[in-house]
Amino acid sequence: MSWFESFILGLVQGLTEFLPISSSAHLRLTAVFAGWHDPGAAFTAITQIGTEAAVLIYFRQDIARILSAWFRSLTDKELRADHDAQMGWLVIIGSIPIGVLGVTLKDQINGPFRDLRLIAVTLIVMGIVLGIADRLAARDETGGKHRAIKERKSLKDLSVKDGLIFGFCQAMALVPGVSRSGATISGGLLMGYTREAAARYSFLLAIPAVLASGAYELKDAGEGHVSWGPTIFATFVAFAVGYVVIAWFMKFITTKSFMPFVIYRILLGIALFVLVGTDTLSPHAGQSAG
Repeated sequence: MSWFESFILGLVQGLTEFLPISSSAHLRLTAVFAGWHDPGAAFTAITQIGTEAAVLIYFRQDIARILSAWFRSLTDKELRADHDAQMGWLVIIGSIPIGVLGVTLKDQINGPFRDLRLIAVTLIVMGIVLGIADRLAARDETGGKHRAIKERKSLKDLSVKDGLIFGFCQAMALVPGVSRSGATISGGLLMGYTREAAARYSFLLAIPAVLASGAYELKDAGEGHVSWGPTIFATFVAFAVGYVVIAWFMKFITTKSFMPFVIYRILLGIALFVLVGTDTLSPHAGQSAG
């Protein structure tokens, strides 16, 4: 991998990680359309550490508050009813599904899950799911001629059951094309949470999963055509771009619909099906040499 390739892929990772359009799919597709080798699951996982560092900085006050309350609640029973202490446990509980499935499905993640036909399917299907969830949220928030405005849930309403559902939604993102934020935000909206609450928990929930995944994949970094230098460079690029994107996205969702992302996902999925169906692209393009 050249330094130019690593810069572009780091840029793509930073731009797409927090948007509900799947960063892993876009890294895969960027390499395919540019005629490069598939950067692989290890490169993807490690560069996600960069974007996760952006989350740590952006939500630093929330994270510090949650960690402080959670650690103190281990010895102070009265603090166990505190919302921040409970959030610490809910992030841990919500991280269990992706931890278990990530290890169990490692071979599939590195192989069959990177098939362009599967990516096309997940882009379209999850785009439709996100669209439905967004419509339901909009209906509750605006009401209608014969419908009163319905109050949606905040993170203070988050339960262990809902945390696990969020966790299973996040685990779906092991398949490129699903999108970690897209799946968890869709799940949150379908469970009746506000856009802001669903997005905030989605990003907090990703922290242990992404950091653990990146650390686990470190042993595979530098193998094949992807060397350490470009991987680290791409990770720093992803961090810088990701911080700007997350700040923009958190403001965007307070007033805007997810429909532009829905339309983009569906159109991209259809285009990918056409390219593969007409043999313009091989469903395994770039993988054999990657």
